[in-house]
Amino acid sequence: MPGGRLTKQERQQIALGLADDLAYAEIARRLDRPTSTITREVLRNGGPAGYRADLAHRATERRAHRRRQAAPREQSILPPAHGRDAEAVHEFEEAFTTLFMQSGLPRISAGVLTCLLTTDAGGVTAAELAQRLEVSPASVSKSISFLEGQGLVRREPGEGRRERYVADNDAWYGSIVSTARSNAQLAETARQGVAVLGRATPAGERLESIARFMDFISESLMRAAAQARDILHTKVETRSEGPS
Repeated sequence: MPGGRLTKQERQQIALGLADDLAYAEIARRLDRPTSTITREVLRNGGPAGYRADLAHRATERRAHRRRQAAPREQSILPPAHGRDAEAVHEFEEAFTTLFMQSGLPRISAGVLTCLLTTDAGGVTAAELAQRLEVSPASVSKSISFLEGQGLVRREPGEGRRERYVADNDAWYGSIVSTARSNAQLAETARQGVAVLGRATPAGERLESIARFMDFISESLMRAAAQARDILHTKVETRSEGPS
């Protein structure tokens, strides 16, 4: 299976495959590439509807050029590599970001979350995120606000007036709680619709079913999240304390 960056010709084949409404897996098979490579390439360059081979190729060249120029500066910001394979780390971060994008996160928000989850530092500033992702500070700020709304990120004071952003061990708990609350709100709104449309009508029955289902899901998520956090935190504390 070939490795390395996609060629311009391969990107043209991707564009043709998308135009023919082929699945990512089929395009990958024809190019003898991993499906994750095709998925990542498309999602970071406009998505299935907006992908353009020439634009994608030029964007990749610009990113590579900026990365080479920024390398010495990045080394002073990023934590020690701990003997890690830099290329393997980069590939993992790309795959992680792609997974978040497939789950519905916007591209920059997915990149921000990946940075926060994979950093060894306690938190990352907006300037560091902007440099690592090669985006504007305004884009970082917008993404942080979005991720905060999902319960995935929190802010903490940094040096001077700068804030640091953190996705800690409670990130997924916060995200689940946020989802459960959204489900509860959906249930409540559906129940209001029952009163408006009539409980005995087909529409009313449908909305009542939605309300009961979302109530059950919301309550189950909250219980499961609380139980998982208690169990996992207890295990972490026990390991950290060690034998007396």
